[in-house]
Amino acid sequence: MKQVSTVLTIAGTDPSGGAGIQADLKTFQELKSYGMSVITSVVAQNTTGVQDVHHLPIEFIEKQLDSVLTDIPVNAFKTGMIATEDMMRVIHQRMRQQDIYYVLDPVMVATSGDVLINENARDYLRDYLIPLSTVVTPNIPEAEYLTETSITSMEDMKAAAKILVNELGASAALIKGGHLEGHPIDWLYNGDEFYKFTSNRINTTSTHGTGCTYSAAITALLAQENLLLTSIEYAKQFVTSALRYSFSLGHGNGPTNHWGIREDRMNSKRN
Repeated sequence: MKQVSTVLTIAGTDPSGGAGIQADLKTFQELKSYGMSVITSVVAQNTTGVQDVHHLPIEFIEKQLDSVLTDIPVNAFKTGMIATEDMMRVIHQRMRQQDIYYVLDPVMVATSGDVLINENARDYLRDYLIPLSTVVTPNIPEAEYLTETSITSMEDMKAAAKILVNELGASAALIKGGHLEGHPIDWLYNGDEFYKFTSNRINTTSTHGTGCTYSAAITALLAQENLLLTSIEYAKQFVTSALRYSFSLGHGNGPTNHWGIREDRMNSKRN
């Protein structure tokens, strides 16, 4: 029987399907990894924003984690929206015992601007989850909060990545540059060297779930024992294709297209 790579996402939901758990599972499937999920919060949201949030009881989050971990081996996991310190404490206790890849997407604010995490949880994430991570993947606003710096240039991005690794304890930090003007350039720092990842900027407002999709792609590829650099490089291509073929759905920021990479492949064959 063929051995399958398994990935676990620990995050909140998105009933409109563009972000959160739903985006993660779509990404895992496209990249041929077996996806599993532990839900932290049930979120009423769509392309226009977040209407309400219901946090699941801590005991039930524990039971979900135990259900997976006592039955199925996990090759890699990622965390997205973890709204409270108590949730993070449970995840830290369970997952620090697992010697597996961990991609930390520090989801703090939705694309719509809605805050998804409280202040105590932000501090716990910085102090306990970042040191556990294989790679942390903040966008510029998230990196600014975590490092308590202002980021307005490439050099600022690189300085923030150094803080995340050298001072806060991440094994590697990927700062995503989509909030700056020009081409969306991301910088990875692994404690020794910097690596640059760039792509063309796609002219679209359908960016709902971009960060979730990017980090989920990295997780799926790490689970297949790809190197971190290789995983990020292909994940960057994956999310760029998802934006290139994104949907004009809803009344706000539409979703990315998780089978966009297939569209790129078909167009390449035609040409």
